[in-house]
Amino acid sequence: MRDYWRQCGFGLLETNGEGHLVVTDEFLRSLLERPELAPVAESCAGELALHQRLLEQPRAAVDDQQLAAVADEDARANYAIWLRFRQRLLAHPTVEASYMALFRGEGVDVPPLFVHQLTQILLRHVLGNEAPAMQARAAEMLFRTQRVSIQEDGQVMAADDETVERHAIAANFGTIGELLKQGGAALRTAELDVLHDDNASVYWERDESHDLVVSLNHGQPALEALCRVLEAWVGHFVGSTPRIQVEKEIDDDSWVWHVGLDAQASAVLNDLYQGHDVSEQRMAGMLCLLSLWFDEPAVLKPEIAGKPVYLAMAMDEHKRIKLKPQNLLLNLPLARLS
Repeated sequence: MRDYWRQCGFGLLETNGEGHLVVTDEFLRSLLERPELAPVAESCAGELALHQRLLEQPRAAVDDQQLAAVADEDARANYAIWLRFRQRLLAHPTVEASYMALFRGEGVDVPPLFVHQLTQILLRHVLGNEAPAMQARAAEMLFRTQRVSIQEDGQVMAADDETVERHAIAANFGTIGELLKQGGAALRTAELDVLHDDNASVYWERDESHDLVVSLNHGQPALEALCRVLEAWVGHFVGSTPRIQVEKEIDDDSWVWHVGLDAQASAVLNDLYQGHDVSEQRMAGMLCLLSLWFDEPAVLKPEIAGKPVYLAMAMDEHKRIKLKPQNLLLNLPLARLS
């Protein structure tokens, strides 16, 4: 059993009888301790009073007058954002329901940082305490931007974007080739360790360092691990676990529905489905194609039942992968809403 990603706050939540997560006061307090909200030496009396009150009563109502008592404009804005996020969390009985509600209606109105934290928490819950290391690393792709490097031997490597930037700036070297380029010229060489089956145990020593690279080539364990993660993710929300596998191409006769796991993949799949020409450059950005199947035909709409839903992942023009796992939950042709 592994206790990983401890800093995300998963351990501060409770689980209800249906296996879904419930917000606790301790979790709300942990958000108040973030650098954006924790008091500093320059904090005014109004800010200190508000922070202390919310620590004591994390669900306490805050009116406009109390918020206006925070003199610093940035701090006041941060509290307003936190209060809006708290409202979104507490508007539904479970974290799962609150997460889904974020993407419905008029769109997301909380910072990506909070969305990514909720995604990480939910993935931690979905994967459980016995997740294989490669699945945990693959799951990071769903809440942290990845930087892609295509090696001379054709290896497609994915590294954490923020870590690559940090290592490149600090010139902190490890054991794999150049991963950072901007405007066609190398800024610095950022070299990081590659995670594979033989050294998988090292992940548990570095689970919150986000400094391990994986290969996204077909036949490599990372793509298979990503399939298992996506299966568990969909199964938790939908109530029926699909089968997801790597594909090389789409059989036109079976292509009735698709879901892009990111903006680039969505756009390319849409164009291909509609018969539009897609440039070689855009096609080169497509990193993998997957198919999703439900063994229970009744899960999907009747016209889709028994057919695959194709999924795809792509990198953008800056060689970054920005996955949107909510796409899978919102865009599957389910017979009923989850």
